[in-house]
Amino acid sequence: MITGNTRLFAIIADPIAQVRTPEVFNEYFRAQRMDAVLVPIQVAPEGLADVVTGLRAMSNLGGFIVTVPHKISVAALCDELGPTGRATVSVNTVRRTADGRLIGDMFDGEGFVRGLRGQGNDPAGKRVLLLGSGGAAGAIAFALAQAGTGSITIANRTRSRAEHVVKRVREFFPQANIAAGDSDPRGFDIVVNATSLGMKPTDPLPLDTDKLQSRTLVAEVVMKPELTPLLERARSLGCPIHFGRHMLDEQARLMAHFMLEEA
Repeated sequence: MITGNTRLFAIIADPIAQVRTPEVFNEYFRAQRMDAVLVPIQVAPEGLADVVTGLRAMSNLGGFIVTVPHKISVAALCDELGPTGRATVSVNTVRRTADGRLIGDMFDGEGFVRGLRGQGNDPAGKRVLLLGSGGAAGAIAFALAQAGTGSITIANRTRSRAEHVVKRVREFFPQANIAAGDSDPRGFDIVVNATSLGMKPTDPLPLDTDKLQSRTLVAEVVMKPELTPLLERARSLGCPIHFGRHMLDEQARLMAHFMLEEA
């Protein structure tokens, strides 16, 4: 039941239909007996600044989640960034303070690593191929470096963007074995698709799956569909797979705590 006292939260994305966040958070609010609701908002990049200005003005808004393609852009619209937000220059969670200030931080990376460990796949010492260089990929690269991953190779269609992520990670983790490279998955223990490829049925696969080895764990950040074409293909080749929902399930608690900090 939504009342005049209901605390509002939102998720902004473009597109929005693929997100699982409303189900996860509204179930959390019900379990906690909170008078709160999280709603999806689809906004294109050209309207993003106006929407964020509107959210800032809503005094009954506790905060909002940010996903593709807005994580980097919203970071620039915040008044303050948390430690991971500053390091990655991107956010996926924003808290609105009582005086209308927006404080953002990034939990994709910590949520992803917690999700791996929760499924018995500790990345420490492993060789990881990370596909993508956007906000989620950057956060995952930081978290993998912090987790003691043996090596990280970042592959992106625009190599300079992958090199930028490598440079940022090295600023915080000088000893990290991290480099830009290509998407050939041979020789890696874990392959992570941190791109948006897989959300649409017409999307191409993010790598040549014929080169996957059956011992390689293939992990997703895409949450809908749960079994993406990449995971389906990897499973058919005998590879262990890791769903995108594990990242959201783990980071949901972190995001909720962050947004409710002043509630």
